[in-house]
Amino acid sequence: MPAQQLAQANPPPDASLLSKDILIYEAQLNTRNYLSPDEHKSLDLYTRAANYISAAMIFLNDNVLLEKKITPDMIKPRLLGHWGTCPGLVLVYAHLNRIIKKTGLDALYVVGPGHGAPAILSCLWMEDSLSTFMPEYSRNYGGLKKLISRFSVPGGFPSHVNAETPGAIHEGGELGYALSVSFGAVMDNPDLIVACVVGDGEAETGPTATAWHAMKYIDPAESGAVLPILHVNGFKISERTIAGVMDNKETIALYTGYGYQVRIVEDIDDIHNDLAASLDWAVAEIKKIQQAARSGSPIVKPRWPMLVLRTPKGWTGPKVHNGEFIEGSFRSHQVPLPEAKTNTKELQMLQKWLESYGPKELFNRNGSPVDAIMKIVPEGGKRMGMRDESYKAYQPLKTPDWRKFTFESGQEISCMKAIGQFIKEVVVQNPKTFRIFSPDELVSNKLDAVFDVTGRNFQWDVASRAQGGRVIEILSEHTCQGMLQGYTLTGRTGLFPSYEAFLGIVHTMMVQYAKFCKMASETTWREPCGSLNYLETSTWTRQEHNGFSHQNPSFIGAVLNLKAQFARVYLPPDANCFLSTISHCLRAKNYVNLMVGSKQPTPVWLSKEEAEKHCVAGASVWKFCSVDQGVDPDVVLVGIGVEMTFEVIAAAALLRKLMPDLRVRVVNVTDLMIMSPYGKHPHALTKDSFEALFTTDRHIHFNYHGYPIELRGLLGGRPGTDRITIEGYAEEGTTTSPFDMMLCNRTSRFDVAIAAIRGGAYFNKRVAVDAHEVVSYIKHLAQKEREYIYKNGKDQDDIFAIPKFD
Repeated sequence: MPAQQLAQANPPPDASLLSKDILIYEAQLNTRNYLSPDEHKSLDLYTRAANYISAAMIFLNDNVLLEKKITPDMIKPRLLGHWGTCPGLVLVYAHLNRIIKKTGLDALYVVGPGHGAPAILSCLWMEDSLSTFMPEYSRNYGGLKKLISRFSVPGGFPSHVNAETPGAIHEGGELGYALSVSFGAVMDNPDLIVACVVGDGEAETGPTATAWHAMKYIDPAESGAVLPILHVNGFKISERTIAGVMDNKETIALYTGYGYQVRIVEDIDDIHNDLAASLDWAVAEIKKIQQAARSGSPIVKPRWPMLVLRTPKGWTGPKVHNGEFIEGSFRSHQVPLPEAKTNTKELQMLQKWLESYGPKELFNRNGSPVDAIMKIVPEGGKRMGMRDESYKAYQPLKTPDWRKFTFESGQEISCMKAIGQFIKEVVVQNPKTFRIFSPDELVSNKLDAVFDVTGRNFQWDVASRAQGGRVIEILSEHTCQGMLQGYTLTGRTGLFPSYEAFLGIVHTMMVQYAKFCKMASETTWREPCGSLNYLETSTWTRQEHNGFSHQNPSFIGAVLNLKAQFARVYLPPDANCFLSTISHCLRAKNYVNLMVGSKQPTPVWLSKEEAEKHCVAGASVWKFCSVDQGVDPDVVLVGIGVEMTFEVIAAAALLRKLMPDLRVRVVNVTDLMIMSPYGKHPHALTKDSFEALFTTDRHIHFNYHGYPIELRGLLGGRPGTDRITIEGYAEEGTTTSPFDMMLCNRTSRFDVAIAAIRGGAYFNKRVAVDAHEVVSYIKHLAQKEREYIYKNGKDQDDIFAIPKFD
């Protein structure tokens, strides 16, 4: 069966075996004649006009109001776009306009089916938001012609909603994240309602499945509300959807169980009355829940409203072609008439289709929409394309002086415990503009100091309900990421702490966000927003107790692959450096910041003054553990990461005893991006700076926290890379001891010392003479350590004692 077989258009689901009693849980409304005749007329004209523009955008490059018969030369050379979802998106936009105009509602519109960009752009043009930011798209014939002819062509609007789309806070390509982004947007925005359309294809994704529960983390006393609208048009690109084959009983049972009050909108013959009544009901339910909470009598487990909108896929488009259903089938998903430029029959069908909307009734002679349409269109900042929250809402974070939280060098301090105290003060100083989104790991990651001043915001738990907690803990990295994105893009700042191994779950979400930021930076009108801040701990180096599954530093590489303008990766070597780093990241704008560190107690190497200079520079020579303060070295040893740096320092101490003639320089890198070739990243070291740190000709050995191939890629544009060796995570691990993890991955002090001797022997004859003997002895020491570990089930007690350089 090459494609979905259909016996009829818009096929209904088979009846379920559930009792009809379940239907009592659906919201029942009297929708008959709900709208006034004028409102009904305006909505009808609006949807016809927006659908007309949407369809024309896919096909036409001229003759945009059908002034004459369409000819092949008026058809675009490449037909790109997705028609199937557009009528439903237009319908919702029109009705949101009506309620905004009538009540002054503050609303954003987030669309999961972002491939329906023509629908959104047509509505933005009609409300005149486009021309506010892009004057060439004026609300007249010239602007309309440009909008239609420049859609999905080089230099024009892309086929999906993105940062170039006014009002958008969600990259519309990858499905699954609209709902969680919406919930993040309404947090601490008490007057905002986000209407979020979830396509029935998107509803099949894992991220969306959990995001339905996000309303359990919304405190109606302090936050706005999300109105989920599940748009069931029945089909994906070539198959029916799961939601499309669920009948109303099954749908009501599912979402009622989640905690929603469901209203099904499906009266196709009277859709405007049905949807208008349903939206008014939903907003009234939201206001009722909020009023109760804000008056001090919150409803326990409130049933937030949601709509299920059932409309045919490709509604109002061609019905049948070549004996096959178009409207109400998967064939309307993208371009319903793909050969309109070369096939006379399809060209005639296109003419008839576009004429069916009656463009002469919809547009004035100058190309603007008729007055009856404009009666339901909001004005000024109430327009959904003009909401401040979507493009100019950034509120700078207040951060305490990180120096007040530092420690004396020589102490052993957990980086996470240190910054936990700092973050606690950030929470105090920013009670409405900072949140932590954590996949249930805050205590495990030793950041629980924040619970001294705040709590979790789990509204279905009596212990944390209605207390204004700043911590969202939900064991779904996708939902945390989506909430963080929505919170950040609407002007606030968040932090995402996680086990290192599982940040990779949100890899593609992070990439999509970075794409949004890249395009936003290229507009002239989107203002900066805060950065996405990832705190990666419980790293592979100390996940020996959880085993191989918990040992995975690959998220570093994911960030490295981003556009250099936005990517920042930091591996602070101690608690003081970490404090400096997180203070910087929380105040930075428009970046994706990844901070990697240990939660176990490790030495504080640098004073607060030294840490500040080191972090500003991104790397420095650590004179205290280098021979003659690093002057005229035979070899350069580089630590990148907490444990990697410890092993480098331990190797330097070992070499003082076993190979005293070897002149070692120790360098620590805290800002990974400085290793990029100069000009490839804003932080990249110049050639002179690189050579000052690493010399012009001496062997360099890197002990790197991540995968060696990542660092080798960064260094690839530097001259003389043949003198560089790199060790890092080599995909070796199990449930074992911490030091055995170093041995398994060739990052132990013994491996570093051996690399140092081999490299230094090229320049120091005295080292060369004894190299084989000493290397053999060091290998022997390493084997003895491994034997001890396997015999005793643990490391030697002093293996992580702070190295001495007496």
